[in-house]
Amino acid sequence: MSAPTENESPQVAFSDLALSDAVMAALADVGYETPSPIQAATIPPLLDGKDVLGQAQTGTGKTAAFALPILSGLPDRGKGGKGPQALVLTPTRELTIQVAEAFQRYASHIPGFHVLPIYGGQGYGPQLAALKRGVNVVVGTPGRVMDHLKRGTLKLDALDWMVLDEADEMLRMGFIEDVEWIFEHTPPQRQVALFSATMPSAIRRIAKTHLREPQEITIQTKTTTAINIRQRYWIVGGGTSKLDALTRLLEAEPFDAMIVFARTKKSTDELAERLSARGYACAALNGDIVQAQRERTVAKLKNGQLDIIVATDVAARGLDVERISHVINFDIPHDTEAYVHRIGRTGRAGREGDAILFVTMREKRLFKAIERATRQAIEPMDLPSIAEVNEQRVARFKQRISVTLAEGKLKPFRELLDEYRAEHNVDPEELAAALAYLAQGDEPLMLSPGKADRGDRSAGPRDMGAQTPKSANKSKARQQSFGDGDLETFRIEVGRTHGVEPRNIVGAIANEAGVDSAHIGRIDIRDDFSLVDLPKGMPEDIFAHLKTVWVAGRQLEIQREDGAPPAPAAGRRGKPGPKPKSKSKKPGKAKAKPGKAKPGKKRAKPKSE
Repeated sequence: MSAPTENESPQVAFSDLALSDAVMAALADVGYETPSPIQAATIPPLLDGKDVLGQAQTGTGKTAAFALPILSGLPDRGKGGKGPQALVLTPTRELTIQVAEAFQRYASHIPGFHVLPIYGGQGYGPQLAALKRGVNVVVGTPGRVMDHLKRGTLKLDALDWMVLDEADEMLRMGFIEDVEWIFEHTPPQRQVALFSATMPSAIRRIAKTHLREPQEITIQTKTTTAINIRQRYWIVGGGTSKLDALTRLLEAEPFDAMIVFARTKKSTDELAERLSARGYACAALNGDIVQAQRERTVAKLKNGQLDIIVATDVAARGLDVERISHVINFDIPHDTEAYVHRIGRTGRAGREGDAILFVTMREKRLFKAIERATRQAIEPMDLPSIAEVNEQRVARFKQRISVTLAEGKLKPFRELLDEYRAEHNVDPEELAAALAYLAQGDEPLMLSPGKADRGDRSAGPRDMGAQTPKSANKSKARQQSFGDGDLETFRIEVGRTHGVEPRNIVGAIANEAGVDSAHIGRIDIRDDFSLVDLPKGMPEDIFAHLKTVWVAGRQLEIQREDGAPPAPAAGRRGKPGPKPKSKSKKPGKAKAKPGKAKPGKKRAKPKSE
């Protein structure tokens, strides 16, 4: 049986879903007001102990859909024995960390709660220590979970919940056999939730085999965005905070009225207060504000008494103000539908609108989900520079002078200044400058260039990965040089004797290097090592990182098979670097030492033997 789509679902609150008091307190802390469609449809059956088969896109709020009922059930069902009560399988390291952080956030009022993310590329030591102490929830990639199960360091005897998040992505990355193996090592009485954006036959087979009479839930998303709305994004970083970035946009971006969307009620209040302190006509809108006050605030926005509203999604429902020229997503929404709803507040009545999205590196999966769902490219943007902000400030100051002159109310002041000049013998220009200083007050007229300004473009669109290949910026060449061209052969120090299979290699490289599995070429597994064809032009930082990634209990120690020196980043990374240096002759030929990369390759063979 399928749940209703978003259009059909009645508006409910989290308080209607029978969640535990501790979970409700955590939701109140973060200011979340109403569940997304997938949450509203999924939480009740999971609380009732039913298995769930959910079909929904990334960015629809699935994490809370399974995390909240699991956390609500911990006090009742937690056995307190060895091993976790819940296991969540995710396809990538990044998603593993995000899900673990979400659990921690929603469990803030549950005493003694512990969640552990486990994934490849991370040392075993911290994971082993945490597992030994005991954890309530494990979130992990299939390969690393398998490793721990085989080692006996992860026990699933006390498991109550099993979750597969983004199952179709696991299928694409070659993890399904691992998932099947893990299922076979879970107790039969565990409750299962499986989420997937699509339902290929392999996923249906897993559901039929391992889920008991699951409740099927399908959330269909509306993805239409108006063509008259220009959509842009900025990568948070480079030494500039989101608040400073917003302030700079307000100064340099011409706008009529603006809505700034924040994720929580607390955030709207704090941000509105800070913007008001900086001189902007601003007010907050959230679920704690009574309807009458909301209506007065909207009326002020319409008549020009307010220029900026900082709002949550709930407060902005149905908001229709023609003069709203800009929407700023200060916090990225967790729901793609919410994004579409938000930016629809601008571009009303056929007008042009602007939508700007702030994205942190941790949120790039949500960003990509929004682009996929809307089927519309979101263009990268640079923040206005200090020079541009100063130019606008000067223009506004000159405009104030022009307006004041035009009003013609200067006679008494002119007489006063003539009197002052006669008494003090002051140059007219000096006097005018002093008056301008008085008019400006303590706020400096001009900003000074600083570190933040130099760094604005350092965290640019290249960091979003392959999702922005069409971006016309300086990082375009770097993006296109890796993943789109010819292949070259690399050697990795894991082979047949270590039990590695092609899917393990594909999954690790796709996960850790961000290479689409379709761009990974031939894999030749030998006894003690393997050869793999990867796109030319691998960035140095990725090359260095891949050296440390673990597969089948071994680090890859990747190197170019043709004997070329490793990327310079490997030397920088390096503590392995000093060893060959100490063995070389000591005349102080520092420049000759990097060239000893080939001997380093020879040293790799004994390692694998």
